[in-house]
Amino acid sequence: MKLKIIGVGSRMPDWVASGFEEYRRRLPKAFHPQLVEIPLARRHKNQTTISIKEKEGAAILKKLDQQDFVVALDILGQSINTTELADKLLKWQEAALNISILIGGPNGISDSCLSRADLLWSLSDLTLPHTLVRVLIMEQIYRAWSINIRHPYHRY
Repeated sequence: MKLKIIGVGSRMPDWVASGFEEYRRRLPKAFHPQLVEIPLARRHKNQTTISIKEKEGAAILKKLDQQDFVVALDILGQSINTTELADKLLKWQEAALNISILIGGPNGISDSCLSRADLLWSLSDLTLPHTLVRVLIMEQIYRAWSINIRHPYHRY
């Protein structure tokens, strides 16, 4: 299984990069997710948020391989608890799927990305900043992995 996290935004605060790397470092090298950063679309005075999302979405879609199993983060997606994520991770590993997790920018994720997704995942009913989501996703991947190998990081 290969895991790719594709996120809009390329100039993240230091705490985002260090938080992401902290959890990535804890995973075995064979399980290290690849981070693909998509630059924010240029903002113009007369531009709509929909056109901005579509530009960013087109850039995201270019980074996907045809066979990727795509998980798009969206507030209207399925709520998945940590043990369910661990189960999904195990099934994806067993099926040797290439997983791409899509994180939209400050305006959200495009309809074209949502249409391409095999799974829509809602992290919370709250609206979360896309910078924080990178760290949150890595922590949850690490936690799910730790559940699957019975590591004591996750407490039941």
